Amino acid sequence: MHVMAGVLIDPAGSVLLAQRPPGKHLAGMWEFPGGKLEPGESPAAGLVRELREELDVEVDLDSVTPLIQVSWNYGERALLLDAWRVDAWHGTPRSMEGQALQWRLPSDIALAILAPADREILRALSKVPAQPL
Repeated sequence: MHVMAGVLIDPAGSVLLAQRPPGKHLAGMWEFPGGKLEPGESPAAGLVRELREELDVEVDLDSVTPLIQVSWNYGERALLLDAWRVDAWHGTPRSMEGQALQWRLPSDIALAILAPADREILRALSKVPAQPL
């Protein structure tokens, strides 16, 4: 399963996290927002669609850059988590699927609150220099 994750970074350097809802795999854990690619969909198109559906924002494709791809196996679920840094979007992110959202500085995020595959995204983010505004 190919899954896209958007690492939205605000001007203060905070990233947006979404909490997995009750009843879903890894419920209660935090993750970078996104979701599954549809058949035949490019990663960039999937990222734009998922962030529109989940957060009601329009991503500026000139502001996205691939960050890391994480192959992960959750026992019965194998996935490729494809994380892209997003530095510009239109609209204010809001929960469209009932999940809790929070902005946090990467240095203030405890790895233990993140879904295991998303921990690799946070580690990769700490190695990438800040983008100029």
